[in-house]
Amino acid sequence: MTTPSVLFVCVHNAGRSQMAAGYLQALGGGRVRVYSAGSEPADAINQVAVAAMSEKGIDIAGNRPAILTTDAVREADVVITMGCGDACPVFPGKRYEDWELDDPAGLDLEQVRPIRDEIEARVSRLLEELDAAR
Repeated sequence: MTTPSVLFVCVHNAGRSQMAAGYLQALGGGRVRVYSAGSEPADAINQVAVAAMSEKGIDIAGNRPAILTTDAVREADVVITMGCGDACPVFPGKRYEDWELDDPAGLDLEQVRPIRDEIEARVSRLLEELDAAR
């Protein structure tokens, strides 16, 4: 089986999707190609998300928000959306999931930790499912 690819999408591509991509890259150990994008990308990544991930030993500080493209969705095997509504194009035969997660924008570190931890749990489950499908 070829290496599966996962695209994480949220509105600003500055918090939730960046944390999810960071976890999947770290936990996946190269077994999964990981991408993230936003329907309306911010100018910079959320620094509280960076700090929250740093506590877990994952460095996402160098990441930059990217615009969601139709090609990115077309090329992904799994598309995980996080509050971006209908902005994500749908292609037959792809796996789509919508993860309802609070937006970390404007929250302090104490408030972002539970969001980060929920993302970690979901990414771990996703990775187990992808490994089982091989």
